[in-house]
Amino acid sequence: MTTAAGPTESTAFLPGGVELAYDTFGDPGADPLLLIMGLGGPLTWWDVRLCEQLTQAGFYVIRYDNRDIGRSSPHPSDERITLARLARAFVGLPTPSPYALTDLADDAAALLTHLGIESAHVWGVSMGGMIAQTLAIRHPERVRSVCSTMSTTGRRGVGFQHPTLLPALVIKKPGLEGYIERQIKGGLQIGSPAYPEPEHEVRQRAIDTWNRGVDAAAVARQMLAILTQPDRTEDLGRLKVPFSVIHGLTDKMVHVSGGRATAAAVPGSELTLIKGMGHDLPQGLWPTFIKIVRRTADRAADRTVTA
Repeated sequence: MTTAAGPTESTAFLPGGVELAYDTFGDPGADPLLLIMGLGGPLTWWDVRLCEQLTQAGFYVIRYDNRDIGRSSPHPSDERITLARLARAFVGLPTPSPYALTDLADDAAALLTHLGIESAHVWGVSMGGMIAQTLAIRHPERVRSVCSTMSTTGRRGVGFQHPTLLPALVIKKPGLEGYIERQIKGGLQIGSPAYPEPEHEVRQRAIDTWNRGVDAAAVARQMLAILTQPDRTEDLGRLKVPFSVIHGLTDKMVHVSGGRATAAAVPGSELTLIKGMGHDLPQGLWPTFIKIVRRTADRAADRTVTA
């Protein structure tokens, strides 16, 4: 059942005790599309209207909260990550992390199993793109196609963040108003200059996110998983699935070099670079995104027919 705010949510109880909150849109008989969100982002960061448009493009859409975020299960130790520890990882020094991107990719595969879906098309943004790449590497039989958006390969020297953004990723001012302020300022820092988002929409999304549960410690743990990720370049070169890359030319969170490197690593990858796009999913670009995701999925169907 779908409400004005979105479908009714469910919980997937995965091996190892992880619980993932998820919901779905559309006809279960349509092409399954798993949406994977980025750092600190709950499933609601995939706009309901975008999900509905994806169903009109022929997809059965699944969105979910990554572990440690929103209504999915938190990390059991509640381990706190200091800014000094993040900075150590940022410069490439060995730094232990409570969990890795491989764990998040395994969660995605387990969610598909929970849903009875043998394989799916996957669209990941930012950290979600890193998870999507890792999912395709670790579980190639579960992935029909990949669209990696505003993401990177994990190789040092590409896809880097502007150093001034790192402290801003750790929530400092407490309370809802502090979180709203951070989201508004963050949007101005990393959003798409050619496609500005109305402040009232940013504010409402921040309120919705806060109401799902915001934990600065969890965001820091996810950030450490990103900063300690391995270089996937060689493994990406062995992928056989249809693959597309979308990246904004004005992305300050993940430099466009990360998108270029991803496309260069994957044989036959399609690369789309968008002028005026930053590190977000502006509504003005939804038609472009949907066309690319659909076209990438259709390449998988064409391969099946040819085979």
